[in-house]
Formats: sequence, structure tokens, C-alpha cells
Amino acid sequence: MVRLEVKKMVKIYYDKDADLSYLKNKTVAVIGYGSQGYAQANNMRDSGVNVILGLRHGGKSFSKAKKDGFEVMSVEEAAEKGDIIQILIPDTSQAKVYKEQILPHMKPSKTLGFSHGFNIHFRQITPPENVDVIMIAPKAPGPSLREFYLKKAGVPALVAVHQDYSGKALNTALSMAKAIGCTKAGVIETTFKDETESDLIGEQVVLVGGLIELIRNGFEVLVDLGYPPELAYFEACNETKLIIDQIFKGGVMGMLNAVSDTAKYGGIKVGPNIIDEHVKQNMIKAAKRVQSGEFAREWIKENEKGRPVMNKLMEKWRQHQLEKVGKMIRAMYTPSDEEKTK
Repeated sequence: MVRLEVKKMVKIYYDKDADLSYLKNKTVAVIGYGSQGYAQANNMRDSGVNVILGLRHGGKSFSKAKKDGFEVMSVEEAAEKGDIIQILIPDTSQAKVYKEQILPHMKPSKTLGFSHGFNIHFRQITPPENVDVIMIAPKAPGPSLREFYLKKAGVPALVAVHQDYSGKALNTALSMAKAIGCTKAGVIETTFKDETESDLIGEQVVLVGGLIELIRNGFEVLVDLGYPPELAYFEACNETKLIIDQIFKGGVMGMLNAVSDTAKYGGIKVGPNIIDEHVKQNMIKAAKRVQSGEFAREWIKENEKGRPVMNKLMEKWRQHQLEKVGKMIRAMYTPSDEEKTK
């Protein structure tokens, strides 16, 4: 029998625990205007925070941010003017941009912010000791973060402090979390280490890697047994969303209570024989590669080489029968132009 032990209770903060006054008379320089940059910058501005944007001149984001009414400037200028520098560009770009354009402007008592701990935890970025280093990580894509904010609601988030030079780093992080709307839902205090490692492990063994391999193998088994690929797609892939939606709404028990008794019995009886202790051991191996830093070192080298392995694997997926059949199935859910005019 596997026994799961809870090591400690997490601390959760809400609106009443966060004070926007910690951002009063402060300028937040958001570096990047992609999914998270757009949402966080707009939410903070709507909460009364003075936000400027540091972007690459000539890029699509630069002109879009201008149209959205922001004060837009180069990354160097934003880093110089910002009291809080919130870095929201891709992980693979952060170290270079930080070293070349942000570090020269990291004056004492400034705050360096992130929404993922990869570069701090794996020491691709090493900030000066006389600045605060914090993380505010919404647990939702940027569009959802913005959507919930506009509905006067929020999405959960994580906050962490890597360096507390001022003695008020957590206050600043909570204030920013409130400004983007997350304290309405609840903000969990964590560490850069735990956020980074659990995020990478979850992506690899369940959310991305584990899930698509489970779908691929299920699809291939059905096709190999002689069932039409279209039926295999429905059973192994398409209905996955329906099951996940039920789990999201009501947990595993909510999903089990929503499906037929036949599905319920077959699932809970046969499932452990498929995802068994052997699979769990493989997950543990993958987790240890993350914890040791082996995966991070591999990914950094892969990125430096132009991503040859990743590109090859992406093309393999692009050419898989699952994707070709899926394209046709997904089109069935989209009305044709002729049907739209009826």
C-alpha cells in the first residue's frame, strides 16, 4: 500500500492579506507583452499601478502595447526607470536579456520579479545581493487571467521570495498578486525551488508528456486491433477533454459519478493495470532528472544548438496519424461557411 504523507500545510493569502499601498509611488516595468505580459500589465494598470513596458523596438508587441495606451520603451530604459522589474519573456531568452539589458540597471533596493522560477533556481540569472527577488505565478494562461479580472474575479497563483533585502519582499509580491486579481481566488506561498521543479515534473510526467503518450498509445492500440482511426480518435483523444472537464468541476469522484457504471467499473478496475508501479517508477526517474538539474542542463544546451532534437520530435508528432485524423474530426465541430449562412 502506498502511503501519502503531507509534510506541511501551505499558507494561502487573500485580498485582506495584501496591501496595494506597497506599490504606491512605485513604477512596475513589465518586460514582455506576450500572453502573461499583456494580462499582468493591463490588470495592474487597471488596479491603479504605474506600469511601463520594456520591449524590443520594431516588434509586434511594441506597436500593440502603444495602441493599448502604455508607455513603451526599450528594455534598458524600462529597467532603469522601474522600481520593480517583472520579467515575462520566455525562459530561454531571460538570461541573455537580463545580463545584457537589465543587470546594468539593477540598483540597490530594486525588486526583480518573475512568474516562473527556472532561471533563478537553475542559476542562469544571479541577481545582486542588494535587491529583492520575488515570484508571482498565476496558475492560468494570460487570457484567463485577464478574463477573470474583468469579471471582478481572479485565478489562483503562487508567490515566493528568493531574496528579501528590503525585509518587505513578500509584501511586494502579495501587493502585485492583488493588483493582477489573484488574491480574490487565493495565493499560495511557496519557494522558487518547489514551483520550478513541480512545474517541470508535472509537465513531463502528466500534463504534456504523460498525457500525449497515453493518448498516442491508446490510439495506436485501437487502430492496430482493426478499429477505424476515426473511432480510435474519439475514444483515445477527443473524449479526454470531456473527462478532464468533469474532473476539473468535481474532482475524480465527480467524474466517476458522472460516467456510466460500466465505464466506472472498467476504469477503476483496469486502470491500475495500465498505469502501474512500473510507470510510477519511470515518473520518479524523470522527476529525479529535474531535481538534479540534469534536465535543465540538457534543455539549455538543446536551445543553444537551435533545438535539433525538439524540432525532430515536433515533426514526428506533426506527421502522426493521430494528428491527421484529428484535423478532420476537429473540422466536424466547426460549421462550414455554407452552414453559417443558413
